[in-house]
Amino acid sequence: MLQEESDLSLVIAQIVQKLKGSSLYAQLERQAWASLQRPEIKLESLKEDIKEYFKISGWEKKLQNAVYSELSVFPSPSHPAAPPEHLKEPLVYMRKAQGSWEKRILKSLNSMCTELSIPLARKRPVGEQKELLNKWNEMGTDEPDLSLFRPVYAPKDFLEKEFFVELGLTTGQLGIDDSTQVPPELFENEHVRIGQKVLAEQDSAAAQQYIRQGSPTALRAELWALILNISSQPEDILYYEQLKTNVIQHDLLVDSLIYKDVKLTASNDDYYFVFEDYLYQVLLCFSRDTSVLGHFAYNSASPPKSYIRGKLGLEEYAVFYPPNGVIPFHGFSMYVAPLCFLYHEPSKLYQIFREMYVRFFFRLHSISSHPSGIVSLCLLFETLLQTYLPQLFYHLREIGAQPLRISFKWMVRAFSGYLATDQLLLLWDRILGYNSLEILAVLAAAVFAFRAVNLMEVTSLAAAEAVLADLSTLKVMPLLQIFLFATVT
Repeated sequence: MLQEESDLSLVIAQIVQKLKGSSLYAQLERQAWASLQRPEIKLESLKEDIKEYFKISGWEKKLQNAVYSELSVFPSPSHPAAPPEHLKEPLVYMRKAQGSWEKRILKSLNSMCTELSIPLARKRPVGEQKELLNKWNEMGTDEPDLSLFRPVYAPKDFLEKEFFVELGLTTGQLGIDDSTQVPPELFENEHVRIGQKVLAEQDSAAAQQYIRQGSPTALRAELWALILNISSQPEDILYYEQLKTNVIQHDLLVDSLIYKDVKLTASNDDYYFVFEDYLYQVLLCFSRDTSVLGHFAYNSASPPKSYIRGKLGLEEYAVFYPPNGVIPFHGFSMYVAPLCFLYHEPSKLYQIFREMYVRFFFRLHSISSHPSGIVSLCLLFETLLQTYLPQLFYHLREIGAQPLRISFKWMVRAFSGYLATDQLLLLWDRILGYNSLEILAVLAAAVFAFRAVNLMEVTSLAAAEAVLADLSTLKVMPLLQIFLFATVT
């Protein structure tokens, strides 16, 4: 009991410390000072009166949302004597595996620099800065020669039901109960009305619970922003503009990796090619954003370091490279592309993506024991398949078509680029609703279950891949419900 109280006190202290550095803290302080002029604030009951004022004026709700947002990414409590690396990843063998993986990525990046005689970063000449600034909103028309650049890595290199009770057969679901065959008055109208009420209340926790049944299309952008605690303040827009200025002034090697990735993936996608310019803007700014470094406190990975020329090995001359500590891989732009359907204002789009990345997506390309980490998702996928479809699992193993070889790329990309966009957004609703990526492994297993009859007929990996090549016609929610609640073992 005492240990639990001690853990809670530590969590509270750390969250208070984190919030003290935020713009919300400064706003609350200003509001508290301003409230002293109000007639209802009495000196003898100052603390209670200010608390009551915060409650009535909506500032208490904003503070609650900020605390809830911090708790959603807060590391699990550990022993007070645990070293810092234990907070990032408690298992030694996982830390070693992640360290080896990072060395491999850096070796690939450095060898590309050497082969192409290109620096990791350089200041752009004034003429080049002006040219980039003029075409900022139409970067997709640019056709730089990227033939010598190669992605640093691609997904293939990296090789419980009660949790989802709200997805049950007796619970209404957007993605099923809003189809044209179902009268809207049975579920959809009431669900929309509740969604509007949740937005009016501006309560992050309520929004997260609500979205487990799916979000109405018209409310999704606002609901996601509320859950992620994103509200476009003037300082957020200014920060985005500063990142943009940094892009204009400095050229990084990773810029070419971003250009190449967008050209190879989103530009060739029927749903996302129209957002090419948005993708460049968001990803180039993201690579310069040092605030992203904060997530390495609870990420098993560590940001790569580079050294100022001629100072190799001297720690005081070490800098993180890229500045955000994240080296983009093949398919990275597909984390941003679906968000372009929801947000059309660049700084808001940027903030939403950054928060989605530091809460969820980073776990899909780092080695850790976290339940939402890619290693745990692989284990969950294989366990589900062996438990519910043992014959299929062993048939595919027998013919050399390891199921994980096929499903891994779906999970690493959170199914972006594989599902139709409306279905993908319904899936991501549930990621936000459950604050977990485990639904990805469940859906991957559900896809195999849905195509099981065809897969039992195949005799090679190529044939199995052909059966599962096109997921664009699949309906996410019926698949999940049938697999979770109607599969007989």
